[in-house]
Amino acid sequence: MKKHLLATIIGSSLLLSLSANAADYAIDTQGAHASIQFSVSHLGYSFVVGRFNEFSGNFSFDQAKIADAKVNVKINTTSVDSNHAERDKHLRGADFLNTDKFPEASFVSTSIVDNGNNQFVINGDFTFNGVTKPLSIDAKAIGEGKDPWGGYRAGFTGKTTFAMKDYGVKMDLGPASANVVLDLVVEGIKQ
Repeated sequence: MKKHLLATIIGSSLLLSLSANAADYAIDTQGAHASIQFSVSHLGYSFVVGRFNEFSGNFSFDQAKIADAKVNVKINTTSVDSNHAERDKHLRGADFLNTDKFPEASFVSTSIVDNGNNQFVINGDFTFNGVTKPLSIDAKAIGEGKDPWGGYRAGFTGKTTFAMKDYGVKMDLGPASANVVLDLVVEGIKQ
């Protein structure tokens, strides 16, 4: 009886310990506390900037075990918004996002490298325009803690650049416009 009770107490303590250390978060898109923005040079004279209004995802994060972190994000590419209706229609077309064929882009992490000072590199597979290739995101942990509603949150920023031609984008506006810069702001609610 004592062995069974001791095993139950140890098992319960271990389970509570694992639960307390669990760090699974849902990205807070409901409260608009996350964003995926892009910029592309316009012929080398200016920039087209915009965002994707609809995306979802989750991540696992523990400051003490950054290498164990995981990220999974899905982007509704039809939600592209560059604040110009005609341009957005063109962006959704076959020249760029090809949203009729590929209405979703995704990023799934494969490894995280801790660079110290709350900075790290998230390596993963980025699927865009039907093409999947490795992509690295330079990220920074902004902070984490309790919120006023009894939850727990963690926030990050990230930045990455990729060449459109690497993902089969047909439109070629010259070398100055070859790359897309993604700026990410992510706030997650612990589940």
